[in-house]
Amino acid sequence: MVRRPGPQELHPGRTHRRRRALELALALAVPVLLVLVWQLAATRSWIDARIYPAPSTILADGWDRALAGELWPDVTATLRRVLAGYLLGTVSGYLLGLLMGSLRLVRAALEPLLDALYVVPKLALLPVFLNMFGLGEGPQIALVAATVFFFVWISTMAAVLAVPAGHRDAGRVFGASHWQMFRHVLLPASLPAVLVGARIAAGVAVLVIVASEQIAATDGLGHLVFDARALFQNDVMFVGIVCVAVLGVLFSELVRLAGRLLTPWAPRDRGRART
Repeated sequence: MVRRPGPQELHPGRTHRRRRALELALALAVPVLLVLVWQLAATRSWIDARIYPAPSTILADGWDRALAGELWPDVTATLRRVLAGYLLGTVSGYLLGLLMGSLRLVRAALEPLLDALYVVPKLALLPVFLNMFGLGEGPQIALVAATVFFFVWISTMAAVLAVPAGHRDAGRVFGASHWQMFRHVLLPASLPAVLVGARIAAGVAVLVIVASEQIAATDGLGHLVFDARALFQNDVMFVGIVCVAVLGVLFSELVRLAGRLLTPWAPRDRGRART
């Protein structure tokens, strides 16, 4: 049997560009098609436009609210809470994950307790944070920080434990100190997996803050969605949902971009890996 080289072997660059163009077209076509079907269903009265407003109505209402300055305070409040909680949760989760991944006794002492806390729904901790910090920004930020902490802690500890023994042995052979072992062995080997966990935590952070704002906040996108639903302003409710979706995507992509800049040696999770 003779296998002749195909387009991928003969023209790898051209094949890759065509594949990326196809992937991009599919990524755009599917949501656009769904929006068009939704618009058609609303205008043809296949669905109740009072409950499910047409996308054109949602876009027009969101544009008007943005121009009037009514939308930005809620967006800013949500973004401020997400960034503050994400920063606190990421730093604390990363430091503790490194410590527990490197020291077996620390891992044995803390892992059972943290495993038990991990399975507790994070929204169930909101009353505890309300008792601790009172009303205001404190409970919202603490809830996001607690959620992000567990994602980053687990991914960091697992990444450090997964560093091949051969990497550690090579560092010891060359007489690396503890700092050199961390700087040149553990950090480069574990950072790609840590950043994957951080990117997942970014999306979850937006989800948690929106749910929290529906319960214990007087502003923010979560409060906007919940308040609009209570007042039967479904077009405003969908404006808030769209803003949440856009914020979550942009935040996750920002973390992804930061990960690619910090770890140029790691394989990319999209497209062709760097060689």
